[in-house]
Amino acid sequence: MTFSLVVRDGERFGVAAVSSSPAVAARVVHLRPGVGAATSQNITDPTLGTDLLDALAGHGDAARALADVTGAARSEQSIAYRQLTVLGRSGPGFAFSGAQTLGTHASATADGAVAAGNMLSGPHIPGVLVDAYTAATGELEERLLTALKAAVAAGGEEGPVRSAGLAVVADVGWRVSDLRVDWADDPVDRLGDLLDVWLPQRDDYVRRGLDPADSPSYGVPGDPR
Repeated sequence: MTFSLVVRDGERFGVAAVSSSPAVAARVVHLRPGVGAATSQNITDPTLGTDLLDALAGHGDAARALADVTGAARSEQSIAYRQLTVLGRSGPGFAFSGAQTLGTHASATADGAVAAGNMLSGPHIPGVLVDAYTAATGELEERLLTALKAAVAAGGEEGPVRSAGLAVVADVGWRVSDLRVDWADDPVDRLGDLLDVWLPQRDDYVRRGLDPADSPSYGVPGDPR
């Protein structure tokens, strides 16, 4: 029902995900500036994404963070139903697919990237995500979107996708991009439309947050931003 891509680009981390279920990004995407990124999917327990980032913040080792969470006593009965990924400040990403992960499922890892999915059209989809992202150019958000489009074109999930989202953290304490299409017949294309609107304004909104007196629209009558 879901496939996702987690990446590191210098000090930035990004996640992109699609699903046949509604509002996938609200449950799956987990990011923390200066720490890393993770996903929790399949039969989703969003708290596991938070647990992965907490563990990663404690010791900085993505492989150990995944082992900490999958081996936790409270997860022993339910962890078989979960699919998780995690990526830290250095090295490759890591993935876990429990024995009860749905349908055709797979993962792919690289230095600075990890992808995973379940109920896929084929086990090649995570590799398509990683390869398309690596080959893409442009802003991080654009490369994430390019990877999603490539994976959908390569077969994507067993059924049609209905929701999509992407998010990025950088060197400030919030998500500098956080875009979602929670239910649509063409969510990845609509996510691209949102990105076209958002990306030219992204840095302005960061400046507003850091220094409102010096922001581009400060003092403009009728501008609520």
